[in-house]
Amino acid sequence: MSRLIVVSNRVSMPTPDAAQGGLAVALQAALREAGGLWFGWSGRTVEEFNGSVSFEEIDGVRSATVDLEPQDVEEYYNGFANRTLWPLFHYRIDLAKYNRSFGSGYERVNKRFAEPLHVMIEPGDTVWINDYHLIPIASQLREHGVKNRIGFFLHTPWPPTRLLVSLPYHERLVRTIFAYDVIGFQTEEWLESFLHYCVNELGGSVDGEYVTVDDMTLRAVVCPIGIDFKNFLQASTTKAAQDLSERMRVSLRQLSMIVGVDRLDYSKGLEERLNSFEHYLNKHEEAHRSVVLIQVAPPSRGQVEQYQHVREKLNEMAGRINGAFAEVDWTPIRYVNRGYSRDELTALYSAAKVGLVTPLRDGMNLVAKEFVAAQDPEDPGVLVLSRFAGAAAQMKEALIVNPYAPEEVADAIHRAMTMPLAERKRRHQALLEGVRTQDVHWWREKFVNLIEETPHTEPAE
Repeated sequence: MSRLIVVSNRVSMPTPDAAQGGLAVALQAALREAGGLWFGWSGRTVEEFNGSVSFEEIDGVRSATVDLEPQDVEEYYNGFANRTLWPLFHYRIDLAKYNRSFGSGYERVNKRFAEPLHVMIEPGDTVWINDYHLIPIASQLREHGVKNRIGFFLHTPWPPTRLLVSLPYHERLVRTIFAYDVIGFQTEEWLESFLHYCVNELGGSVDGEYVTVDDMTLRAVVCPIGIDFKNFLQASTTKAAQDLSERMRVSLRQLSMIVGVDRLDYSKGLEERLNSFEHYLNKHEEAHRSVVLIQVAPPSRGQVEQYQHVREKLNEMAGRINGAFAEVDWTPIRYVNRGYSRDELTALYSAAKVGLVTPLRDGMNLVAKEFVAAQDPEDPGVLVLSRFAGAAAQMKEALIVNPYAPEEVADAIHRAMTMPLAERKRRHQALLEGVRTQDVHWWREKFVNLIEETPHTEPAE
């Protein structure tokens, strides 16, 4: 059995005291089974990059990390990854910053990762690169002579060609992807956008799952990620989950709860969500003093200006709506700027009558799947889901909405709040089957198998 080399911007090692995300748990399990290695940035900075690698092994998982210079972090991570690619890949070219130093920093850091990494890769190893931070790294590894099978999985959307061409040197970036043997996308839509670019901008051709540009051929597939279903269910039985559940029971009293859980990001449609909820309150006076929206939005990427603006706007909106509708014994929105452990989230989800998942654009969105997993099958809540989340392709039994249309979302909230039990159970049963069978372990095994079964071919000289 070949080793598995996982590469990502950051490394997530097993921790005894903190809850782990489903992706981290699945990759850790794969690394234990394959005796592999997880490589990435340590999260630390040093005055001068020297290429030294720090090795660690915890609970059978081995990692290798490197430190970066402050300039690297600013240009590669805060710059090209989060000010350029993230908004572009989420269709927000109005927010994308095209700074030449960002691009050079991005390429420099990918080279800095490849230099120590190629030495660690042994013949027969399977290499799996994750996400938009590291698109060019396979081409750098190939320059170092690495001939192993290398796969790349994109966790975000892939933008339409008409948007991607706004990126300076877009062709240069996309051509580096052909150093991979396999590329995986969350949905057919993102895959089709990629193929459209390859055919129309690079003159490529498509034959089934294979796309060829000049003398380079790549296998492009759809492989949607899931949650760690069994582990998530176990989290609902912990003391932390039960404690929060009891506090919620006392706090909510007779209120029906709507829940939203999102990282504080402009792609999540949080402003549009509060606007939709305001429409709901305006339209349904009977909901006053009987419904509460709990919106959890932990801050992220605080060094990026756009995220500061999102936080300020949400604070203003939540205050304005509460000021307009609140009474002495009822506040319609509870807006929380902090994160919760996975155990506590299971309690939040299970207490909710409606899960409001309305991103403007999302590669997948695992909150939608976690909400479904946490529901009581005998009295399940209803999922209201944006059509622009990757999850919508799999979760058709949710109430699918356009997050840009506040009246449509408001109507869906009302429908969810008043839906008969039989219909709620029917929808939940169908959703739960998909969440259970196509979990994160299914995803990981399927994608690794795709890499391992796809032969690596060298471009013609």
